[in-house]
Amino acid sequence: MTDRILDFSREGAFLHLRQANLIIERREQDEVSVPLSDLGVVVVSHPQVSLSKSLLSAMVENGSAFVVCDEKHLPVGMLLPLQANSVQTERLAQQTRASLPTKKRLWQQLVREKILAQGRLLESLHGKDYGVGLMAKRVQSGDPANMEAQAARRYWAHFFGQDGFRRNPGGEGLNSLLNYGYAILRAMVARAVAATGLHPSIGLHHHNRYNAFCLADDLMEPYRPLVDHAAYQLTKEKGEDVSLSQESKGRLLSALTGRYSADGEERTLFDWFSKCASSLNAVFKEERKELFLPRFTPQPDNRSLED
Repeated sequence: MTDRILDFSREGAFLHLRQANLIIERREQDEVSVPLSDLGVVVVSHPQVSLSKSLLSAMVENGSAFVVCDEKHLPVGMLLPLQANSVQTERLAQQTRASLPTKKRLWQQLVREKILAQGRLLESLHGKDYGVGLMAKRVQSGDPANMEAQAARRYWAHFFGQDGFRRNPGGEGLNSLLNYGYAILRAMVARAVAATGLHPSIGLHHHNRYNAFCLADDLMEPYRPLVDHAAYQLTKEKGEDVSLSQESKGRLLSALTGRYSADGEERTLFDWFSKCASSLNAVFKEERKELFLPRFTPQPDNRSLED
């Protein structure tokens, strides 16, 4: 399985199923066939893309995530498997029984890893981490002092090397690049969670009755810097006014489909996220104490993206 991410935003298309393949039909173009077994995430934002119900069902059965975007090309919805694991009921029961101290300990680990990743990235880009890495030592169980937010303020103040940048989930420009990349990262983690038999809406720290992907939001935190790095590279090549274009989206997706090395292994992010989700299941089963969270410096391969 190659775990490809397909983004349909440039032109209309009709997507349908034929013999376990996604068939892409466009006007005055030869049709394209992609094996369902290769698909990790399909992103649709062009208003003239249509697809068959049989294709949606087959993608979900295959374990692929389907993401739909708004008129700004930012993801607003996601479709994931409901029965991706044969022992899902058992694992859901274990997940719901997890104690509050266990959840707080896991959140502490996630926040520490996120802050350390932010510090490593600052160090690699600017030669120093501005003290961000040291803040990870101050994260306590459940992060009651909200060191995550404190570290984020220092991180963003120096990350792009420009005065006045503010992280804004509803912002334009650089913020739109980050929002798009984070949404795809979220879909990738949610897919791994669902495939493990856990429920993505039951989080460790994030909790909101209107959020169906709280657990994915928790587990993705240490890996947001992968998207940050790709956005940073775009600003260095295109300038600080870079926007969410077809090219910039392709670069963000390319970073997320690259291969990363950790613990002497080289794997795709889909593989690493699957190992992370499996380790969480082992924690819920009381077979281990901590999550498996690989550490790596963002060095993805460049890959071409279909659209």
